[in-house]
Amino acid sequence: MAADAPRQYVPLTCHGHSRPVPHISFSPLEKDDVYYLISACKVLTLSSADGNPMLRDGQTGDWIGTFIGHKGAVWQARLSPDASTAATASADFTAKIWDTHTGEALLTLQHDHIVRAVAYPPDNSDLVATGGMEKKLRIFDLTEMKPASGAGDSSYNGNGVGAAALASTIPASSAFEIGAGTHTASIKFIVWTRDPNILITASDNTLRWFDLPSRSIIKQEVLDGEIGSCEFCALAPEYTSKTDIGEGFPVLAVAAGKSIYFWSGIRATEELKRVKMDYKVASVALDPKGRKIVVGEDIPATWARVYRWDDGSEIDIHKGHHGPVWSVAFSPDGKLYATGSEDGTIKMWKNCEGFYGLWRGGPGGGGNEANAQ
Repeated sequence: MAADAPRQYVPLTCHGHSRPVPHISFSPLEKDDVYYLISACKVLTLSSADGNPMLRDGQTGDWIGTFIGHKGAVWQARLSPDASTAATASADFTAKIWDTHTGEALLTLQHDHIVRAVAYPPDNSDLVATGGMEKKLRIFDLTEMKPASGAGDSSYNGNGVGAAALASTIPASSAFEIGAGTHTASIKFIVWTRDPNILITASDNTLRWFDLPSRSIIKQEVLDGEIGSCEFCALAPEYTSKTDIGEGFPVLAVAAGKSIYFWSGIRATEELKRVKMDYKVASVALDPKGRKIVVGEDIPATWARVYRWDDGSEIDIHKGHHGPVWSVAFSPDGKLYATGSEDGTIKMWKNCEGFYGLWRGGPGGGGNEANAQ
């Protein structure tokens, strides 16, 4: 085997969802190198039992709990910077804020149409942005909205429906709207830059950078087709260095049409690279330290392809899924990445040498296959 050849590791398969997984996201790194993975899940029919977001141990994929309460497909799910809450966006015209320790639904943010996107600022767990089919970007200040402790009684084991009913319902009119009248299509993604005053939205084929104090656009980019994914790729501060791609700043990775794009800087306005692929892309993520790109293919393909950042050469093909890969995310320590698919599974792929998580193979070994339940 050549010295620079990719080392093959068998992925961990996270079961639990029975319907497509449109979005996955890791939490920031907590003490003792602990982190979490949250996943969104769609429903294909009104009678489907799934559609509930799930929380997992980030290293092993082990199931921690299911947030029960939405009555429609959940398009997106994210964990707050301190991992104490989670935000979810649903086709039931709501976004919900959840207590990650109890599974309790704390708040229901009532909208007038499908909610597709949610986002927290990088260092503030008391603000959340939403967007969707209403074509409106809203900012909710949660500090005065959260109910008193004990407002709901729930757990992750299926008793969460009662808690959801007791959660405080907040009308969308309570939020601040940013860039009124700007969007002409559904908002599919929202990301909050390292500068807390700058938000980015992905809508149709267009990225827009918004300045919160003035509530206006400061930058706009029209891309090569409808945007399939738009996510920040960032390692935890203790794993970051100036020699990383982006020089230590988060890198915005975007998949649109048959192209992938990357921006960085404190406001993610500095374009680093754009690459034209020979196939339609559904998702993309970047390992800034390992200088590796993972691209999920769109319909009808089912593969995730891995490329070197520096020369664009393909170094691996992941063929484990049985549907398009809608979401790719790297862990905050960069030692693994996860893929979420139309087939209802999440797969975790090792991105380091030696023992890690449930991978038991040491250096020189491919590791043993394990299924995370």
